Amino acid sequence: MASDELRVETVPALMYHDVVPAGAEDSSGFLGRDAALYKIAPDMFDAHLAAITSRLDARDRRYRFRRSNVPCGPAAMAAEPAAMADPHAAAITFDDGGVSALVAADMLERHGMLGHFFVTVNYLGTPGFLAERDVRDLRKRRHTIGSHSCSHPLRMGHCLWTQLLDEWTRSRAVLADVLGEEVTAASVPGGDFSPAVAEAAAAAGYTELFTSEPVLASRDAYGLTMHGRFIIRRWTTPATAAALAAGDWLACARQRFLWNAKKIGKHLGGRRYLQLRQLILGHGNEVRWGDQP
Repeated sequence: MASDELRVETVPALMYHDVVPAGAEDSSGFLGRDAALYKIAPDMFDAHLAAITSRLDARDRRYRFRRSNVPCGPAAMAAEPAAMADPHAAAITFDDGGVSALVAADMLERHGMLGHFFVTVNYLGTPGFLAERDVRDLRKRRHTIGSHSCSHPLRMGHCLWTQLLDEWTRSRAVLADVLGEEVTAASVPGGDFSPAVAEAAAAAGYTELFTSEPVLASRDAYGLTMHGRFIIRRWTTPATAAALAAGDWLACARQRFLWNAKKIGKHLGGRRYLQLRQLILGHGNEVRWGDQP
């Protein structure tokens, strides 16, 4: 571990994108088959939330009763409501700022949860994305609003320092103006991280940065607190989502293994990796990302 890093609390974080009906993937967020891999149907998302809260409830009851030596069972539950789980034990995050964030927020609230919504500010008010009034509404409902950069570079870790600082500084200023308050959280677009990405975020005034690295422990590094996240795709089952939210060792290790394999492929292939991915998925130039000429 680098000398400037300090391990802090372990709170699993899940990365969602859009919640849209099957066949309507382009109605919210970024277009194309690539983006659609990370969009899930409303009934599936509801099943995820039900499984997550149930799993965390059960885990928390066992832990609290074991620590306090209180007998377990329905009578004990009624007598000791403090033993009930806190559904905020896992962070539920959403990248991109698609308009389906409003649907996701409704569903989260029905399950007694709040979300973190990271907005790509260049797309505010454009078709399929949140408008400024929507962002204000989400914040009034106590959800966290953060930056997902201005233009969503796919290979943000390869951007020049000047672009990194501009992406973080300008997006923070836009959101602060929309909300009338400081914005301190951000998430890295494209899953492409480098130390400069974090250093630029800290220089821009953020104190928390969410990455795509599937790790449980947060850490203080590069001048801010960094949180890893577990990626949710459209085929992720409710049981898997619940296991990740609970920090289940096997579920987390599986995603860690796949992440590392993909990371090696990206490193070796560079831009050719993205071109090959486009070829396999059969999509074209639906979106011009922030690091494309």
